[in-house]
Amino acid sequence: MASLPWVAVNTTLHKLESDLRKLPPSSISLDKRSQARTPEKRQLESQPLDFGEALSILKEGNFIDSALYVPLLQECIDRKSLWGTKSFHAHVLKTGTHQDLFLSTFLVNVYAKCGAIAHARKLFESLPRRNIVTWTALMTGYVQNSQPEQAVEVFIQLLEAGVFPTNYTVGAMLNACCSLYYLKLGRQVHGYIIKYKIDSDTSVGNSLCSFYSKCGILDSAVKIFRNTPEKNVISWTTIISACSESGRAETGLSFFLGMLLEGMTPNEFTLTSVLSLCCQVQEFALGKQIQSLCVKFGWEAQLPVRNSIMYLYLKCGEIDKARSLFEGMGTASLITWNAMIAGHAQVMDLLKDDVSSHRSGIEALKIFQKLNQSDMKPDLFSYSSVLSVCSRLAALEQGELVHAQTIKSGFLADVVVGSALVNMYSKCGSIEKASKAFVEMTRRTMISWTSMITAYSQHGLSDDALQLFEDMRFTGVRPNEITFVGVLSACSQTGRIEEAKRYFKMMTKEYRIKPVMDHYACMVDMYVRLGLLEDAFDFIKGMPYEPNEVIWSMLIAGCRSHGKMELAFQAADILLELKPRSSETYFLLLNMYISAERWQDVSRIRRLMKQEKLGGLRDWSWVNIKEKVYYFGSDDRSHPQSTQMYELLESLLEKAKGMGYIPYEILQIPDDSVGEKAGNLIVHHSERLAIVFGLINTVEGTPVRVVKNIGMCRDCHSAVKFFSELTQREIIVRDSRRLHRFREGKCSCGDFGAFL
Repeated sequence: MASLPWVAVNTTLHKLESDLRKLPPSSISLDKRSQARTPEKRQLESQPLDFGEALSILKEGNFIDSALYVPLLQECIDRKSLWGTKSFHAHVLKTGTHQDLFLSTFLVNVYAKCGAIAHARKLFESLPRRNIVTWTALMTGYVQNSQPEQAVEVFIQLLEAGVFPTNYTVGAMLNACCSLYYLKLGRQVHGYIIKYKIDSDTSVGNSLCSFYSKCGILDSAVKIFRNTPEKNVISWTTIISACSESGRAETGLSFFLGMLLEGMTPNEFTLTSVLSLCCQVQEFALGKQIQSLCVKFGWEAQLPVRNSIMYLYLKCGEIDKARSLFEGMGTASLITWNAMIAGHAQVMDLLKDDVSSHRSGIEALKIFQKLNQSDMKPDLFSYSSVLSVCSRLAALEQGELVHAQTIKSGFLADVVVGSALVNMYSKCGSIEKASKAFVEMTRRTMISWTSMITAYSQHGLSDDALQLFEDMRFTGVRPNEITFVGVLSACSQTGRIEEAKRYFKMMTKEYRIKPVMDHYACMVDMYVRLGLLEDAFDFIKGMPYEPNEVIWSMLIAGCRSHGKMELAFQAADILLELKPRSSETYFLLLNMYISAERWQDVSRIRRLMKQEKLGGLRDWSWVNIKEKVYYFGSDDRSHPQSTQMYELLESLLEKAKGMGYIPYEILQIPDDSVGEKAGNLIVHHSERLAIVFGLINTVEGTPVRVVKNIGMCRDCHSAVKFFSELTQREIIVRDSRRLHRFREGKCSCGDFGAFL
């Protein structure tokens, strides 16, 4: 959970607001005007007024000093009262006080803060004269109202008008560039900052640090931070938060230690960021120490801190403690609700037991439902978190309900929610609805484009993925490393070697993106699919760092499929030297050695599994029907409809054999069978049972969606292709490796499942 979403980015906004509250030097002091005060005016000054009472006095036409509008307008900001702002503005015009530039500038700021940026712009355009504070107020207003493009336009107009920007102005401009991921433009602003020697200003350094971190260039952010001569608590908090957002938890924690050694006292935002770092590395003990610091510095009672502590409990698996803290808060804020939903969503990735993981997801859906029933309304963070849960559960029906709610509440226009919808529909196997959600987005960021490119790639629509990538480049949006994973995966599925090499070179040369393991895995995947196993092996050996078990497993699976067993055994020996941690990897090797009748190697694998304390491979699949989740294991007969399920399954298998289906043996070695030459024969893996259950309990013609905790074996992959053709139903299986969309006897994975 991003515990500090606005501290660094909105530093400029807060400083501007405090600056606006100060009277300009040209204003006549209140002391000089004291002789002209009316009794009503003295009443306004002497005691605080109720908001409505102040408005009623203004309606009577009483004159008040321009400075006294400020606290009343601040009340409009606090209440988000556009009506109140208009009323005060009308009184300002009536009394002629609008000639006061300070007051007019403050009104621009108030309109923007109340979400009426069009009114702010109209007022700005009507002003006979403007100063730099007025320009900056309008710019920050556009940033606050999620219109960074307009903020950039205002900055350009400012320069063309010959106005000299201040540190607050360039800070607002950097915030706009950050929102738009305009790295090139942001660097030009950085050059301007250096040219006019304002880079030593602390607020500018903080804005630059935030800009580079938000654009994914943490090294530049660190450099800016180190070169800032006078660091304040916001400086330290910004760099710590940047490390959190970049996934560099250890670096962030070292900065926090440096902050304490410098004698700088952390604030509540610093501590929430550090707690977020503890969540990332799952350092529960360290998190408890940070909690003690919260108590020491008097921040424990602050709601953001309590939310972060609760989130730490969730992330570290302490669900009961988190729930107890949540229930003990009394009236929870929306942030608290969001933390609970997001926390349960993240717990799904942490729990090893897949049944427990999905129960955590169901609990997140229940919390979201309770939020809807409370006095509060979900926001974009609520929607994005619950949509991620629907993605994990493949809960399309619930996802569609959330989609409808975003339309009704007006959050559909938000780019974060729109991207989450694209991802949800894709993960649920509905690429058509994912594409529709993407097309209907009013604004797209790099994340939006990447989500859709990845979706097309996962669904085997390589041409669409590559065309969309070119469209993304044409619009000037800079791709990141995840974008290129989707692009290279699309090339892999259709065997486009030359295009893959070109995109790989483009990534490194044009965009200066250092390849990570996933990029190399896509290239190996492509060679394996084409049967170019020697090329794949040479490519792996030429990698700049040691390949992981995923890459070696991919090569071994390809070698088995293409009959290159000697190369498979050679790769297996290298893989075992890495001491893999995945049970799936060991069972891949077990099945390979059993098929080759290499019983000594079988014994060796079993010994290694015992040494690593790896148990049997648990096979689970689940299907979501009418807001209920049904779980199935291998050869599971516990369901009340088992008789009907097995009858349908056997019928489908018999018909499939008549169409050319040839079964493979599915072996599983029990824990006490080291050295034995025979394994226990599994008749049906879990996804088969989940599929036939879905066929029985869903309307004919509708897709069946199944999630599986491990990868599909080649036999099940082959069988399900026939099932889709026999039933004329679309069958979607999302396993631990990829999404398989079976339709009319074909799979979207390009039959990579046949390698496993």
